[in-house]
Amino acid sequence: MHSRKRFDIGWMDLLVGLAASTSRSDGSDACARIERWFDDGTGDAFACLSVRTGLDLYLEALALPHGSEVLMSALTIPDMARVVARHGLVVVPVDVDPTTLAPRPEAWRRAAGPKTRAAILAHLFGTRVSLDPLVELRRERGILVLEDDAQAFTGADWRGDPAADVSMFSFGPIKTETALQGAVLRVRDPAVLARMRAMHATLPKASQWEFAKRVVKYAGLVALTWRPVYATFVATCEMRDRSVDDVIQKTVRGFPGGDLFQKIRHRPSTAMLALLARRLEHCDGGRTAERAQIGEELVRALDGAALVPGFRAPLRTHWVFAVAVDRPDELVTMLREQGFDGTRVATLTALPAPESRPDTDPREARALVSRLVYVPLYPELGSSRIARMAGIVRRHAGSAAAARLDAEPTPAA
Repeated sequence: MHSRKRFDIGWMDLLVGLAASTSRSDGSDACARIERWFDDGTGDAFACLSVRTGLDLYLEALALPHGSEVLMSALTIPDMARVVARHGLVVVPVDVDPTTLAPRPEAWRRAAGPKTRAAILAHLFGTRVSLDPLVELRRERGILVLEDDAQAFTGADWRGDPAADVSMFSFGPIKTETALQGAVLRVRDPAVLARMRAMHATLPKASQWEFAKRVVKYAGLVALTWRPVYATFVATCEMRDRSVDDVIQKTVRGFPGGDLFQKIRHRPSTAMLALLARRLEHCDGGRTAERAQIGEELVRALDGAALVPGFRAPLRTHWVFAVAVDRPDELVTMLREQGFDGTRVATLTALPAPESRPDTDPREARALVSRLVYVPLYPELGSSRIARMAGIVRRHAGSAAAARLDAEPTPAA
């Protein structure tokens, strides 16, 4: 069984993270290295525990009027909307075009109202799209423009769009160049950044011991993705009548259980900062380029048999690969029968429209989520397995089309 995902981290990185958990340093040197790597001398980079942490601090520093509206790409992780709402702000979803995974330019303008103060665009699945529509809206209405680059990081070639007021990067467990935790925000307003740093300094520091346990856990998960071990894991779950999806999601969740805000309101541990500094200083973008190449191979092999969300985005690096199909549960079964651990489980959701703005109901995003199947994609699969997987999807598409025809009523004579 081919695992659904490979963690983008090596054994030496894990050893460095474990060794750093014994350090008595305060982490300031590693933090400075991270921020220098990102900011190119501008001084606008800010390292923290997670993107949620950074967004929480940013909104606290802004202190927008209660009831202000924040436009958000309708497809995002629910915690991002929770953070916005925690500050007394109204989340207004902006529906997405499935072919680019971004709102259409005119959708931002339609969603913007007199209470709109900011907009957050998420670059999804390894795509990257233009901020131009939001930059134009900022010129007209003075709104703040934030971009969520958690799924779009590719290395030194991309450190955020300089046109954004804030660019947010995540290095959580399943992200590119993961440090198993951590984030960097580039905040272009020096006064706001200064307030964020002052508030951040008052937060308790995350435990070195907890990070050491995280490293050990993910070392086990890295080993688990080796194909024979993963097959045994899947078989064991089946024997115990446990869902593979449930077990994996529970294990890799970034902030499981309890009060989200109590968990995110910490400064990063020294060990995490040391590992993230190492990952950034050693990243060359090679694996990301290989992943993008094999992802494009799969797009071509599918030959239009299924919708690949984001296939029209200007840049695609295929951080994850999803297809939108009819009868998605059946495709998951077909893939698993052939040794590919496809899944419908993901952290993305279609944000609901607020009661005050029913006109912003994201119908396209919700319909897309209901049809998504995530398939394995990483360089180790190789071209022959990519072709096999594409064949499975094509056969499913053919059977789904036949089922639709069978279900159609026969025209009256």
